[in-house]
Amino acid sequence: MEFVFKMQKYNLMLMILVCSWVCFCTASVTYDHKAISINGQRKILISGSIHYPRSTPEMWPDLIQKAKEGGVDVIQTYVFWNGHEPQPGQYYFEDRYDLVNFIKLIKQAGLYAHLRIGPYACAEWNFGGFPVWLKYVPGISFRTDNGPFKAAMEKFTRKIVNMMKAERLYENEGGPIILSQIENEYGPMEYELGAPGRAYTKWAAQMALGLGTGVPWVMCKQDDAPDPIINTCNGFYCDYFSPNKNFKPKMWTEAWTGWFTEFGGAVPYRPAEDLAYSVAKFIQSGGSFINYYMYHGGTNFGRTAGGPFIATSYDYDAPLDEYGLKREAKWGHLKDLHRAIKLCEPALVNGDPSIITLGNFQKAYVYKYKTGGCAAFLSNNDRNAYASVNFRNQRYNIPPWSISILPDCKNTVYNTARVGAQSALMKMTSEGGGFTWQSYNDVTESYDDNSYTTVGLLEQLNVTRDASDYLWYMTDVRVGSNEGFLRSGKWPTLLVSSAGHALHVFINGQLSGTVYGSQQNRKLTFNKPVNLRSGVNKISLLSIAVEYRSTFRNMECRCSWSSHTLWSKWWKKRFDLTKMVGLKGEILSLHSLMGSSSVEWIQGSFVAQRQPLTWYKTIFNAPGGNEPLALDMSSMGKGQIWINGQSIGRYWPAYKARGSCSSCSYAGYFDEKKCLSNCGESSQKWYHVPRSWLKPTGNLLVVFEELGGIPYGISMVKRSIYSVCADIYEWQPSLMNYQMQTSGKATKPLRPKAHLSCSPGQKISSIKFASFGTPLGGCGSYREGNCHAHNSYDAFNKYCIGQQSCTVPVTPEIFGGDPCPKVMKKLSVEAICS
Repeated sequence: MEFVFKMQKYNLMLMILVCSWVCFCTASVTYDHKAISINGQRKILISGSIHYPRSTPEMWPDLIQKAKEGGVDVIQTYVFWNGHEPQPGQYYFEDRYDLVNFIKLIKQAGLYAHLRIGPYACAEWNFGGFPVWLKYVPGISFRTDNGPFKAAMEKFTRKIVNMMKAERLYENEGGPIILSQIENEYGPMEYELGAPGRAYTKWAAQMALGLGTGVPWVMCKQDDAPDPIINTCNGFYCDYFSPNKNFKPKMWTEAWTGWFTEFGGAVPYRPAEDLAYSVAKFIQSGGSFINYYMYHGGTNFGRTAGGPFIATSYDYDAPLDEYGLKREAKWGHLKDLHRAIKLCEPALVNGDPSIITLGNFQKAYVYKYKTGGCAAFLSNNDRNAYASVNFRNQRYNIPPWSISILPDCKNTVYNTARVGAQSALMKMTSEGGGFTWQSYNDVTESYDDNSYTTVGLLEQLNVTRDASDYLWYMTDVRVGSNEGFLRSGKWPTLLVSSAGHALHVFINGQLSGTVYGSQQNRKLTFNKPVNLRSGVNKISLLSIAVEYRSTFRNMECRCSWSSHTLWSKWWKKRFDLTKMVGLKGEILSLHSLMGSSSVEWIQGSFVAQRQPLTWYKTIFNAPGGNEPLALDMSSMGKGQIWINGQSIGRYWPAYKARGSCSSCSYAGYFDEKKCLSNCGESSQKWYHVPRSWLKPTGNLLVVFEELGGIPYGISMVKRSIYSVCADIYEWQPSLMNYQMQTSGKATKPLRPKAHLSCSPGQKISSIKFASFGTPLGGCGSYREGNCHAHNSYDAFNKYCIGQQSCTVPVTPEIFGGDPCPKVMKKLSVEAICS
């Protein structure tokens, strides 16, 4: 059965009828049990998430092109409501939020688009993508059967759909959009809400279908998605998943390539072998649409990160790194996987597989072509041991936790654990000398016209309306000259308990202490003696938000955050507090060119260092070249960065990464805590600076430091490849070999080849390591094994030195002969790029 989406309004009765009989109309995008069909042709679709606001328009063409080179058919993105409608009815679709331009660039590249309108996104985005003003709509209750919320949600969804129609961007109008999504991962919340949640799901589905986009709609993690909407899977693995009706295709809308980084947490990464294994496992079990979340993660510029404690980097260990460079070997290994899957596509979309048991942990999934022949996936789910299996009277050796792909049920062209693509080590190179800084001290003791007095603490978002991360609480405490602690030195204790994210405590203008929470423990308590003097004392509490949570129930709640008490053995007292939103420097717009000129800055040897609440500015020229740029902020504590008035985002290198960063095997089930790096170091020390934000000369860099840092330690760095590596077994499966053999251009098996390539503008300057035999270790830490061909370096010195790229066959003859006959050998090589 096949569903056809027409450009007309749906009603419930029509949907029920469509479910019971085949529609003989024509349409451009349809689906059935096996796959999405475009203009009548079923396709195995490879998709990649690229979020347009997490990069710049100047980066978009290159990101999209690299995704296409990597074998991606579809670009997927959320639509970010709070970026597009910052105030009710005031829309913004420019610069990083130029959604129409982004979709048109996808079309120009010859790719399809999947538009996840939501409009709830989560995506570790501030407030889950909801605009903060939505919280204050009278009578509203988010994501449930609530009239005010549904009205606002439908209005924005219709706005986006009508924009796409006006630009003719849906596939049936000649555009690239072949899929849309309504809501996002709502199933778990619906379960908690019960009947109101189920009513909301049905309403959202009918509302979306009524918009007449002409393309299918999906709901992810929504087991009861109403027909004809397709329910889809999100996760690290989705081979187990089945759609809720047998006429819907098996789709994976989020295959997690890694995990987000949090301030105070180690940096997660996912081995390429395991990611490839999970994708091959999904495809072999009947999957027809796979989207990598993320294919390019990018950067949480400004104050867009949600969480709290989500870092400014949203790298996500994606195939394209935060800066838009290929992450090798993940990018190349997945590219080879996609090519192998496409070789099997005619069989995969033809019918269901026959499953053959080959051992305790081994199976074959066999797909037949209509015209004869077959394609097979041989899987070894044992996480520890190789398997030697018999399939169609041939022996196949399969590494642990891997899948071999045979497009003709005979020749292995790809194995998920055998990485033929090059890997690369990156470097961050400091660009010239340091900056010449000026400083300006913010204040901790003044009231102004924006301040007001109430009893107790408030929910911060209700006060700031997300206009600032900062909210001051200030009070005066009078201490009599006869207080006992003045003589004993046993100072009274200030107790502040808060559900906020971070807190700085100032006594008479001096920083008395700082406390902050984490992803795991978001509540914080300051409990410390404070030095009070006789007379009037100024107590100033700077409450700090580190993003607003992007996923939880009752996001519209206007709740109280915290309580506070000042006490000692002599007296205990509560105080009325004066509130003031933001910092003086924010009010003066010190991050802008005009604002920074409105105050007198300290220069030369008097520039403040290691002093809290300090603004710094400098003027600099753009570095030469075209390498991606970043700021090394490791000498600073916590704060925010602006370049030419544009916000780079929050920095927090003082928050060191917790976790266990032991060695990580690709084999075995992956989760976000399995493979970690940066333990004991800054969770993030480099902060991406888009080159398009820079002028050739006269760029303004402004830094606001909360804790106290050393600005002269800040440097601009360039990101580039340091070295490239290859690990190739002498009889490793090769797509090129297979394609040459099947084309009739080769009459005998071809040896695999090592391909090494530096970035454009770089050349291979030396060979750091080369060994044909049984080398050990990985890229950057290779060492010779018991078997080593002593001429291993010769071929690479001959063919690679001075070249931007080179290719060397992996054959004993080129390395001076077989160093250990009857032993399975491999080549490991590392070349330095400069």
